[in-house]
Amino acid sequence: MAVDDECKLKFLELKSKRNYRFIIFKIEGQQVVVEKLGSPEESYDDFQASLPEDECRYAVYDFDFVTDENCQKSKIFFYAWSPDISRVRMKMVYASSKDRFKRELDGIQVELQATDPSEMSLDIVKGRAL
Repeated sequence: MAVDDECKLKFLELKSKRNYRFIIFKIEGQQVVVEKLGSPEESYDDFQASLPEDECRYAVYDFDFVTDENCQKSKIFFYAWSPDISRVRMKMVYASSKDRFKRELDGIQVELQATDPSEMSLDIVKGRAL
């Protein structure tokens, strides 16, 4: 599975320049490509709404939060989105390519795997960030 250079470039922009709130990736043919870039103004709800109900995706989300000590922080989350109703072959392709793709994105701090939206609720994300 190849990774399109744009995936790495856009991830670096999210990480260093904070140009994007999130990036959604999909496998097209034999490579991972950028499907959507979320602007810094977009919310977590916008991010969740961008994930298809019936198809797998990878995504990264730059999550801002405040610690118990009142410090402003952010963490980059990697999502493996694999809805229960997606095709079995698609789930297998995404599952087998995930680690290789994740290695290309240097700087991911937390990984979440989700099969439905409840598994990636804002409360779960906040809990994983702290």
